[in-house]
Amino acid sequence: MLQKINSDTFRGNGLIRVLYPGLGLGEGDTGLGSIGRIDYATFRGRHHIAMHPHVNDEILSYFRSGSVQHRDSQGFEETLSCGRMMLMKAGTFFQHEEDIDGTTEPHEGLQIFIRPGEKDLKPQVIFHDLENLYSDQEWRLLASPDADAVFQFSSRTWIYDIRLAAGTSAKLPEIPVPGLTGLLYIYQGGLTLHGDLPLLKQEGLIFRNEVFGVETTAGAELVLFLTDEQAPVYKGGMYSGNQLH
Repeated sequence: MLQKINSDTFRGNGLIRVLYPGLGLGEGDTGLGSIGRIDYATFRGRHHIAMHPHVNDEILSYFRSGSVQHRDSQGFEETLSCGRMMLMKAGTFFQHEEDIDGTTEPHEGLQIFIRPGEKDLKPQVIFHDLENLYSDQEWRLLASPDADAVFQFSSRTWIYDIRLAAGTSAKLPEIPVPGLTGLLYIYQGGLTLHGDLPLLKQEGLIFRNEVFGVETTAGAELVLFLTDEQAPVYKGGMYSGNQLH
């Protein structure tokens, strides 16, 4: 199964646009397995997002430009940037605030809301500096459920990224376990699938039981999500949970 996600699937037209990946499938869930929602943010200048709560969300910050000063109820105060990432595991209750700096360059990135494997886990915050800003021509594993992962999800969720040069192609990475559902998200640029299906920035592709390659003419930055839809997951998170009632 292949299901294209168009950019008009996003909700909102302001500084933050929200993608609920399950909406286009008509299966009664705004999310896709453990993938609750994906926020695409673009800020110019300085912005303050006041202290606010999260409950039962696991949130990976994937920023590619600009910086964010993060403060939270766990006592952490850190500057996040394109090279420094953060995973907030909200669990029972968690609060944070952000001062966004998009003055020298626009602040652009994703806030990825993953559903936890179970309800009311202990809150935890993890920071990590990327060895390289981009992973050129090779898929890089950013987060997984594996015990040795820097960013470890409590649900069976994997996230990869790659940057492709103009005029190149790539296959999907080796799937860690059989039967996973995938969401391929176009962060920058564009590509074609099977030589004829175009995918542009902020578009994506949901796939089940498919193996394929992609090609790009002008170059592309891609983020790949894999989820085990048969594994236990808590769908009542404040932001990651199913929004259909």
